[in-house]
Amino acid sequence: MHLPDLDIARKREKRENKYIELKENYSKIFKGKKYFLRTYGCQMNTHDSEAIRSYLETLGFIKTENLEEANLVVLNTCAIRENAKDKVIGFLGKCHYLKKNNPDFKIALTGCLCEQPDVIDEIRNKHKYIDIIIGTHNLYDLPKLLLENPKKQEIEVYSESDEIIEGMHYERDSKITAWVNIMYGCDKFCTYCIVPYTRGRERSRKLESIIREVNDLKNKGYKEVTLLGQNVNAYGQDIGENFAHLLEEVAKTGIERVRFVTSHPWNFTDAMLDVISKYENIMPYIHLPIQSGSNNILKRMNRRYTREEYYDLYTKMKEKIPNVSITTDIIVGFPYESEEDFLDTLEMVKKCAFDGAYTFIYSKREGTPAALMKDDTPQSVKEERLQRLNELVNYYSNLSNQKLLNKVVPVLILGDSEKDSNKVYGYTDTMKLVNVDGPKDIIGEIVNVKITEAKSFSLDGTYVDEKVHS
Repeated sequence: MHLPDLDIARKREKRENKYIELKENYSKIFKGKKYFLRTYGCQMNTHDSEAIRSYLETLGFIKTENLEEANLVVLNTCAIRENAKDKVIGFLGKCHYLKKNNPDFKIALTGCLCEQPDVIDEIRNKHKYIDIIIGTHNLYDLPKLLLENPKKQEIEVYSESDEIIEGMHYERDSKITAWVNIMYGCDKFCTYCIVPYTRGRERSRKLESIIREVNDLKNKGYKEVTLLGQNVNAYGQDIGENFAHLLEEVAKTGIERVRFVTSHPWNFTDAMLDVISKYENIMPYIHLPIQSGSNNILKRMNRRYTREEYYDLYTKMKEKIPNVSITTDIIVGFPYESEEDFLDTLEMVKKCAFDGAYTFIYSKREGTPAALMKDDTPQSVKEERLQRLNELVNYYSNLSNQKLLNKVVPVLILGDSEKDSNKVYGYTDTMKLVNVDGPKDIIGEIVNVKITEAKSFSLDGTYVDEKVHS
């Protein structure tokens, strides 16, 4: 048994990465058994779940969307906000009920929640029916633990890791777009964020391994890759590389679309901007979290830049990258946030006129420095500020979308529209969602679409009978 330890997790001693080629070939010992997988949280968790699917199906499991018919349920959890934990605990109640009626029903828990000592204490005291708890650093041990078939609760959560798995196989959710991990962990230690503790230190994959994976995806017919990391533009600092070079090498593979998430303003270099502007297959879309427009709050958040520095970077992006779309993250109600601090945030939203923003009320995470700060702003005030912020964000999002009205833009079509089964949907190069009136046979293609209606969160359009690429 290994239990999480935040004191170990926060250490950042300089160590060598250990690269491991994953080559385990398990027999299909669970052939015919069914698994149910639920994913919470960010793109990293979504991509981890693609690895979990691969592990389970290699063992013979078959995926089911019906919890009641599953022999195994795996919950891949998130720790960013308290409501993410609440959703997991609520769903575990259903799982517990099924296990009472079927002792052979197995429950496995993984993801960022498992890296928090207080959560593990709660699980050990109140949720002893969970069979396997495994951390983010040793997710690849899941098959081994299932094969061992523990008779009592097995907890294997490591608080740090030097290991990087190469040659990972994924059962990907899409045959058109793909996530490609380029690094793991984060060393920024923003005071509100639990990620540096749950995901560990920054560790970069080998450049040649990343390029090999992208080339493989291209050869399989994928149209788009998204380079993925907790802070992608910190890539390579531990191995004598840099993100601008990696980005250029990925672009040179010739895959039709390249994206990346998520960037920290502190690491965004001029060299990156030059590469983005140079290659047409690097999409003109950047997600650049600001978190707050107040220098006072940014300092308390340990974001390591000022509002002025952020705006200078934003301006350079607009100048260097034609047609660039910039979105952001914003937290309201952070400890000590005054009305004046909040008005500074609104002012920055007006100056930047973001194409979109993910907005949140601050959520206290145990073990982070912000959890020790005095938080005396009433919840009603936080909710009122969020509403004011969202009204402004939606205004500028709509304004941005209106600029595309009656224009013809390239759209990668991904599937049937959720809004209208007679339509398909996809994304522009600037990452705007479009519901398209067009035939089903354009799914998986980049096509021209004339925008006929613009709303705050999506666009409607009509397929122009001309494929941009084959």
